[in-house]
Amino acid sequence: MVWNTLKTFILLGALSVLLIYVGKYFGGSYGMTIALIFAAIMNLAGWFFSDKIATMSVGAREVSRDEYPELHYLVEEVSSSAGIPKPKVYIAPIPQPNAFATGRGPKNAAVVFTEGILRLLDKRELKGVIAHEIAHIKHRDILIMSIAATIAAAIIYLADMMRWGLIFFGGRDRDRNPLALLAMIILLPIAAMLIKLAISRSREYMADEAGARFINDPLALASALEKLAYGVQRVETEVPQYMSHMFIVNPFSGGFLAELFSTHPPIHKRIERLRRLAEDMF
Repeated sequence: MVWNTLKTFILLGALSVLLIYVGKYFGGSYGMTIALIFAAIMNLAGWFFSDKIATMSVGAREVSRDEYPELHYLVEEVSSSAGIPKPKVYIAPIPQPNAFATGRGPKNAAVVFTEGILRLLDKRELKGVIAHEIAHIKHRDILIMSIAATIAAAIIYLADMMRWGLIFFGGRDRDRNPLALLAMIILLPIAAMLIKLAISRSREYMADEAGARFINDPLALASALEKLAYGVQRVETEVPQYMSHMFIVNPFSGGFLAELFSTHPPIHKRIERLRRLAEDMF
């Protein structure tokens, strides 16, 4: 987990350096600042209203303890083990088995479960999933990913500015090679997105490990991931594409290229890590 934390900061640093380089190269400090402010406003708004946006996007509703007493008990138990306030509990009317956490921080967080996951997993496996989501909340992963998204978006905006600059003024600036600019326009957004995705994958590994330690049962989450990997392929998703990064298992399956650009590590690697963790713990 220490390595994944360090990796997150290294990757965020790489994004920041990339932003500074692009900003200085094309727009100077002024252009870089404008792009960063614009991206920050958009992502800050998304982060501040993340819980409302996320729950509305999947049609989830908050459920009471009277409706789902055992689910509330499990969420409360894991939250107590993690040392954070109990988040709100939502149910989404989606048959595909999945779950995600949302909210600005531990004090205003929510965990959303699809109807499918409640039918598929047993109590122990569901507890493993809850622990994973509680780890995301405790680590403030939504905030971290908002920062990464802000920097990546600023780089993409600058690359877009470069594209328009090349179209209208490409031949007038003798100090810049149009071919070099074209390569930057194509490669920089890809590099920014790949770094952001790498940060997301490292946070998933961290949530797996931390969640397993909260409940002292890595194999519970490993078993849940096995079932969920099978379940998301069997049941067609009703999840918006822009929400896919939030779920514990990517609701959209794909081949090698899709895996390369996925926000989630491969399921089999996550399961292998959890099994090794179980061996180390016991």
